[in-house]
Amino acid sequence: MKKILYLMEYPIDLPGGAQLSTEYICRSLLEDGESGYEPVVACPELLKKKASDYPFRILAYPMGESRLKNLLLRIGAFKRIIKEEAPDLIHIEMSESLITYGFIRGLFPHIPYIYTDRGMYYGYRKRSQFFMFPVLKKGKMLITTTERNRALWEKNTDIRPLMVIPNTIGGMFESYEEKKKKRGGAFTIGFAGRICVEKDWPFVPVLVEGLKAAGLSFKVHLVLSLFEKGDRAEADGLKIKLREILPEDGLIYEEDLSQEEMSRYYYGLDLFIMTSSFESFGKAAVEAMSRKCAVLATNVGGLPEVIGKDENIYSKDNLEKAVAYVKGVYENEELLKSEQEYFFKRYRENYTMEAYHRAHLRLYDAILGKDTEH
Repeated sequence: MKKILYLMEYPIDLPGGAQLSTEYICRSLLEDGESGYEPVVACPELLKKKASDYPFRILAYPMGESRLKNLLLRIGAFKRIIKEEAPDLIHIEMSESLITYGFIRGLFPHIPYIYTDRGMYYGYRKRSQFFMFPVLKKGKMLITTTERNRALWEKNTDIRPLMVIPNTIGGMFESYEEKKKKRGGAFTIGFAGRICVEKDWPFVPVLVEGLKAAGLSFKVHLVLSLFEKGDRAEADGLKIKLREILPEDGLIYEEDLSQEEMSRYYYGLDLFIMTSSFESFGKAAVEAMSRKCAVLATNVGGLPEVIGKDENIYSKDNLEKAVAYVKGVYENEELLKSEQEYFFKRYRENYTMEAYHRAHLRLYDAILGKDTEH
């Protein structure tokens, strides 16, 4: 049994793409009795859950109140954990953890390591690149979640080798039950995500107003995740604006839903729309696909690659294209069903847990020299 140590700078129970993806690969390695790997996660102390809630081992370390203190705490924690665990492979899942590992990697010259970039190349500041690039040049693999990001790294750096493993969305979305899918009733459009500037929530009322002006009658189901001070005020302001546009029963609002609840949420939508100004991948779009939603998204980051169709990509300076698409599926039930089937098929062919698991197994086996039929 070979051991893989995953390094993270945020608690694994804090909602986020890197945390969820790390949890999913750890669970899948254990569930695959023939994988031959033991996953271990090093991350800050958990927020709500306990380490015993997970089937794999979690080695928690304390967090401080400043970035510098956190760096020093991570350096000490990573050094101690790596020495005690003696992993066969280190998989670094977050950028600050990569920078931290750079300060101590010389102490462990014989342990191979890899890094998954879940952002975009152009999202890293020069200062971060200064610390990251020397570490990446000694790594065994730089993984990206989209071909676009891989091409950016290839064009702008001499860091090699590179490969793509698209994100997955995990077990809650693996199975689909047709009887749960909304059919008929009021046309329902979904918006969902955490409160942050990248999601561009102020654009949602602009789009909704445009759809109403086009003569469409619909409901909006909005789900927000609130984490930081000030999020409540932004959420309340968004609800007020939408209620001014929509009829009295036109807005359904929920917040801080679990993954199981989100799985239920997408079943109730006809169409899911993203208004993001930045998305490295687009996890919410894939979640919606898995529940047979039509999907419309902005032309940013990895979203065009995830969506796969130019007709379903719009820019905010061309609101007419977005409105025309929604009007088309609103007025044509057969077109709506066709779009929903397209996206469901795209999810099943590209973003399942099985595909994610097998891609990681092949990579781990190649680096560690295991004979395998994975």
